[in-house]
Amino acid sequence: MTTLLSTLKVIDRPKIEAKPPILGKRMKLIDRLEEQLTMAKAMLDKTPFEAFREKSVKDPETGERKTIRKRRSVRPWYYDSNEHYYIEIKVGLKAIELEKGKTAIDVGPKEQLPDVINTIIQAVEKGELDTHILAITSVKAGEKRAQKK
Repeated sequence: MTTLLSTLKVIDRPKIEAKPPILGKRMKLIDRLEEQLTMAKAMLDKTPFEAFREKSVKDPETGERKTIRKRRSVRPWYYDSNEHYYIEIKVGLKAIELEKGKTAIDVGPKEQLPDVINTIIQAVEKGELDTHILAITSVKAGEKRAQKK
């Protein structure tokens, strides 16, 4: 008599390699850039921009868990000087130094902000900013270790 399990191919569990940590950092930066893109489009359309985060809270009366949307403030990474716009790419609160001593990208008129942000998103997806991201996050990790001592 044949069992259903005997029809399956049984093997040892394969070793699964851990994903490099840069992938998570890249995805987080892309999320922040997409948020900046939405904010820039809202500015161009002259509509209000609001960002929310979901938070799980426990109802004190029923003891039931609910997910609520809580408003949060988001600061733009772009700024203007005499109607000429610039943008900085930030990891945490620190701007990425794209070249030695240079953190800002010259955008031009504000209508070009969405195109520039999309170009930055594509560069992050391709891994062009990985060394810059790792440089900032490794400095942060070193600072945290120094504070613990």
